[in-house]
Amino acid sequence: MLLKDMEPIVKKFYEGLEEGVYYARKCQECGAVEFPPHLACNTCGYHGTEWVEVSGHGKLLNFTIPGIQNDKPHLKEHGKYGYGTVELDEGCQYTFVVYGLSKKKAADVRAKIMAGETVGVHAKTIDRPQYKELVFELD
Repeated sequence: MLLKDMEPIVKKFYEGLEEGVYYARKCQECGAVEFPPHLACNTCGYHGTEWVEVSGHGKLLNFTIPGIQNDKPHLKEHGKYGYGTVELDEGCQYTFVVYGLSKKKAADVRAKIMAGETVGVHAKTIDRPQYKELVFELD
């Protein structure tokens, strides 16, 4: 889908990625931050949200490494990756592609998470045809 054809909330998010800015929506009722952004709050259901920038920094809460049958060639071009639940410094959580994970590193990373250590991540974008894709990478 072309950027010009996207819904306004999706369009602003992807325009931000083009500019290196990470946009979220903050609930005007409870203060929860939605990232990626949603029109309404998923925490309390309130309809009033406003645009805010988020840091793009956070921690990895859990992850999985894809098997060969689920490997995505366009992702593999950028390095070893897995799918992980990321919690941003602003408190919101979502599952993203996380680079720097591999079968060799999985046991060590999982042990750190289970021991309560912070496994830091930061946002980055990768180029796709006609748009940028948001992913994360281990610090």
